[in-house]
Amino acid sequence: MPANRAPLRLGLAGLGTVGIGVVKIVQGHAALITARAGRPVIITAVSARDATKNRDADLSGYAWETDPVALARRDDVDVFVEVMGGHEGPARLATEAALAAGKDVVTANKALLAHHGQSLAEAAEAAGRAIRFEAAVAGGIPVIKALTEGLAGNQMRRVMGVMNGTCNYILTRMQSAGLPYETVFEEARQLGYLEADPNLDVGGIDAGHKLSLLAAIAFGTRVDFDNVELEGIGNVSIDDITLAADMGYRIKLLGVAQMTGRGLEQRMTPCLVPADSPLGQLQGGTNMVVLEGDSVGQIVLRGAGAGMGPTASAVMGDVIDLARGNRLPVFGQPAASLLAAVPAKSATPAPYYLRMTLLDKPGALAKIATCLGEAGISIDQMRQINQPGAQDDRAIVLIVTHKATPADISFATAAFGKTGVMIDAPVAIRIESV
Repeated sequence: MPANRAPLRLGLAGLGTVGIGVVKIVQGHAALITARAGRPVIITAVSARDATKNRDADLSGYAWETDPVALARRDDVDVFVEVMGGHEGPARLATEAALAAGKDVVTANKALLAHHGQSLAEAAEAAGRAIRFEAAVAGGIPVIKALTEGLAGNQMRRVMGVMNGTCNYILTRMQSAGLPYETVFEEARQLGYLEADPNLDVGGIDAGHKLSLLAAIAFGTRVDFDNVELEGIGNVSIDDITLAADMGYRIKLLGVAQMTGRGLEQRMTPCLVPADSPLGQLQGGTNMVVLEGDSVGQIVLRGAGAGMGPTASAVMGDVIDLARGNRLPVFGQPAASLLAAVPAKSATPAPYYLRMTLLDKPGALAKIATCLGEAGISIDQMRQINQPGAQDDRAIVLIVTHKATPADISFATAAFGKTGVMIDAPVAIRIESV
């Protein structure tokens, strides 16, 4: 605990949902924060584009800067809190300015760190400053602290999880209401769940940013978002969700990172998980991160992945750590010691769910089975689905394979197209063990 009981002074850049959440915690829990941090924590100045906007919080006691870079350089700011978002422009410039001016940084900006984490970490550590970013990954879940502190004695084996609440809401809503993707997507838009650019959510980009940060900490590598395999949920149909449920599975946008002999695998893709698993039971906008270490085994962290309270809670956890004098390298070890990740496309074998629409004629299934056999893939389950109102000349076929590599699955599905019996492109979704 620091002997200095002078207040820790915050400069808060961004007064959206999360920023106002931080204001409310600082104002509403002042005595509690002082007791836990060993010193008061106060906001001295704020920055946002529009000073006249009604934000449902008393900001009258704070100095105002329209330029976040000016805020970052103020003499009455010890910690620059960045909750603006965006990986270029004001967020990046202000963060760099704060470090250059000798300030610590607390940020909720996963995109900024996914794209510039290594250079920012090097700048922070060269200046003897800290960057804390608990709020950037999985909202209120303290997963960064778990990896950098609680599990620091483990060789991490795998990191995985559901890290985008909007996608999880869409997929669980499709299942519970029996609604198609397009309908639920529009519902999510109307409810304000989607980013201004919806592809950040449904395209897996937001969750991929988070996965790349966790992988860097878990495996001691430089952040490598560019080599995260990304596939969004736009091609997941209500048929896939219903048929997977009939077989005891749920579909999730699942991030998985693991170090293999070939290099670092990072993928954020739709997967089937057992319906009775913790991930399978995850509903709505909740997030879940699963951490696997050689000594600890499997740790499951579950909680709110977004929203004012949970994200502001994570910001303040970092602020209080700095107030206490707790300082760590940005990614858990010195930035200079982080290795450049050798990227590896996913090659870990797993069972796969295959759905295809075939011409309903003799020998069609045999041709598909031959393609699988030639790819070295064996069949675990196979079902033909007869849907009411379906055309008589076509059949929907489901196949669950035994473990196969992604390359084998790609080889087989490419061969399907040459059989002359396919009506639509096949759907292949990995079944992940959890």
